Amino acid sequence: MEVFGTPLDPISIGIGIGIGVILITLLSPKTASSSKQINPSIQKNEPKVATICPLQDIEDSVSKSDKGVVAYCRCWRSENFPYCDGAHVKHNKETGDNTGPLVIKK
Repeated sequence: MEVFGTPLDPISIGIGIGIGVILITLLSPKTASSSKQINPSIQKNEPKVATICPLQDIEDSVSKSDKGVVAYCRCWRSENFPYCDGAHVKHNKETGDNTGPLVIKK
């Protein structure tokens, strides 16, 4: 095969295609993916999740707690959302993140 009178070999063509694929991958706009989302599963049918906790409910929860504290989830991975169940520990180990709960103390 010749381009502009210069012969091209299959290896050069393969290298050119490889460079093109790498450039497209690196330079193309990134699309949102589920792995980039903060909230992986909680109330996904809602346009926005806003948890409203009246102050009296928070005070009651703290009063009923054996330790005098209540922890609210901030990693979005708790099976007991909006309360923390420690799921952030696994998330932090897997991702290198450092998220933790909001702790309300008596």
